[in-house]
Amino acid sequence: MVVAAPASLVRSDLRDGVQWLTIDRPQRRNALNAQVVEELAAGVRDAMNSREARAIVITGAGDTAFCAGADLDPATDGSPFALSPADPRHFVATFFKLLEDCRLPVIARVNGHALAGGLGLACACDLAIASEEATFGTTETAIGLFPMMILPYLLRTGPRRKILELCITGARFTAPEALAMDLVNYVVPHRELDAKLAWLLDRILDKSPTAIRLGKMGFHALQDMSLVQGLDYAQLMIRIMAQTDDAREGTRAFMEKRPPHWTGR
Repeated sequence: MVVAAPASLVRSDLRDGVQWLTIDRPQRRNALNAQVVEELAAGVRDAMNSREARAIVITGAGDTAFCAGADLDPATDGSPFALSPADPRHFVATFFKLLEDCRLPVIARVNGHALAGGLGLACACDLAIASEEATFGTTETAIGLFPMMILPYLLRTGPRRKILELCITGARFTAPEALAMDLVNYVVPHRELDAKLAWLLDRILDKSPTAIRLGKMGFHALQDMSLVQGLDYAQLMIRIMAQTDDAREGTRAFMEKRPPHWTGR
């Protein structure tokens, strides 16, 4: 008997140098389950292996939800918190580590609710643009849990005392409040969301892909180093960057007063 493959839950397409990954479960408010995360991870890996992709955008289908966190309906594919004794790694943690290692800028297009794991997903992306109508929240305490899986990113992104308050109370908050806590980069009226995203992508796609790739690696490494370690690391990285073809081309273009031609090498 031939078993049909499950329908895809993430739309993945490459447009004008941008890999778009759209969680396509509007009836479940684009909630995460193992299949969704596996398909998001596959899309990120495809972009990393592509010669054309220069950035990644993650968003949710429809206008209601970016991602409402883990799918809590056990009828879908079992508990999202169950782990195998043979492999105790949680699929969300594995995906977040992939985003950390991703060499391309990853942008969250927060088009609606970003709750629990959805908030974590937005924070795990490098940059985030949110609609004014988006709602955020760490709602896990309402179901007897605590937002453990997303805390590493919340603590690196937002103010400690406020993050702890939100985690304890499970209170929802608005997009402007998320902006005030540095959880997103920009908040715009919903009708302007794609225009603002295009504006940001334009500012990324004309820059050196090599500089961004090495810079992202250095950025993540430096945040866990002491000042002395960071300075030692930085002086080595700048020498490596200066030897790339893009750095040489960027310098020539500056001196010749012309736009650079990036090769990504």
